[in-house]
Amino acid sequence: MNRFVGMLLFFAGVVAGLIALSAGFYWVAGWLGWGFNALANAISGTPGVVSPGAISFGASVANIVTLLLVLVMTSGALLTTAERKWSAMMQNRIGANRIKVFGSALGGVPFLAADALKMLTKESVEPRGRTRLLYQLAPALAFAPVFALFAIVPVGMDLDPSQIPGLASRIASGVVQPIGLQIARLDAGLLYLFAISSLAVYGTSLAGWASNNKLALLGGVRASSQMISYEVSLGLSLVGSMIAYRSLQLNEIVVAQGQSVFGGIPAVGILLQPVGFLVFFASAFAETKRAPFDLPEGESEIVGYFIEYSGMKFGLMFLAEFVEVAVLSGILTAVFLGGWHPYLFEGWLQANLSPFWFAAVGAGAFIFKMTLMMWLQFTVRWLLPRFRFDQIQKLCWKILLPAALVNVFVTALVLLLDPSMQLLAVVGAVTIVAIAAITVAVGRAPAPEAGHGAAHVVAGH
Repeated sequence: MNRFVGMLLFFAGVVAGLIALSAGFYWVAGWLGWGFNALANAISGTPGVVSPGAISFGASVANIVTLLLVLVMTSGALLTTAERKWSAMMQNRIGANRIKVFGSALGGVPFLAADALKMLTKESVEPRGRTRLLYQLAPALAFAPVFALFAIVPVGMDLDPSQIPGLASRIASGVVQPIGLQIARLDAGLLYLFAISSLAVYGTSLAGWASNNKLALLGGVRASSQMISYEVSLGLSLVGSMIAYRSLQLNEIVVAQGQSVFGGIPAVGILLQPVGFLVFFASAFAETKRAPFDLPEGESEIVGYFIEYSGMKFGLMFLAEFVEVAVLSGILTAVFLGGWHPYLFEGWLQANLSPFWFAAVGAGAFIFKMTLMMWLQFTVRWLLPRFRFDQIQKLCWKILLPAALVNVFVTALVLLLDPSMQLLAVVGAVTIVAIAAITVAVGRAPAPEAGHGAAHVVAGH
């Protein structure tokens, strides 16, 4: 009982911390926007003028710092420790705890400083015969596209700058375009996601080829074939959501998931597109090149596209995988889990909280859902055994790709019959029940044979 109460208090503290962090993100965006406005006025010599362009630019700069450098990079760094601790809990062992501060392991967090210090000070050994420019450029090509994907993810809803504490006396309501926790709001939307994610394959393939090592080259070939294959199913898995919500912009997709179907049931993406969610989750998992899809980094075979990298070059490519886990979790949350909609008591919260704090609660809900998706990916990573390469390709081309194509046609047909998404919600609910029933039926362990069990008893087992 005490442990249960402790867990409840811990999760309540985490939620409160995420809400406070989100409020800080909004506050920084609003005040930095106002700071850029004051700087523009000082340069132009027109004090007291409100410049919407300067405020929007300042808010975008703030979002780059808070969302990319704080949220994404901190999540990626913490995942290096979380993988050790979560895997230890699943395997009934202690995990990383040898580095202590004043006698406390602090949950393994000091390992972050130890890893960073090791990467920064470790000798950088480069192979003979390498292609110098491409060899040094490959880590950046592997990391930068993953990092840039988060630019279109809407972490929080739009908020009028005048509703941010302290700015009401400086900015009149409705004068400036609302700001949100989103770096770039592109018309292309999800097409940007497909375009940028496809660039990551250059970093892995060039790293293997430029190393002048046949085992690294084999790892690069494996990585490129796997990533190119799963990009097809990953892209098709989102087409159903584009059709259902009639938009390519992630912020509009999140807003559309606040609609209701059949009364109070929200039009959340996982309800309307359960097949799309499963296909996207599996394809995104394969894109991270982590177990059970870790064939490009076969440690038992000494194969890997970055086996010739050391020091911070290795650290950058290693960190890219964890950052990719965080980024894909954010995209999953935005497209399939309702984004910043808290859903629980949403109407009551909106009626009883100020717009600023309601927006902070929504952004905190987004980060919480994003954390759950990261935990789910790590759970799958430690539960499933490593696939063979032919199994990886079979899963993509014979299972995920046909399922994604069927999902697109069924979604289009259902919406043609009923554009209100009511029928699509019914089809989605039936699909979820069918998938659950099939999973339960297939997941049952076969009953032991009578003769086999008797033999064990006789043998003393």
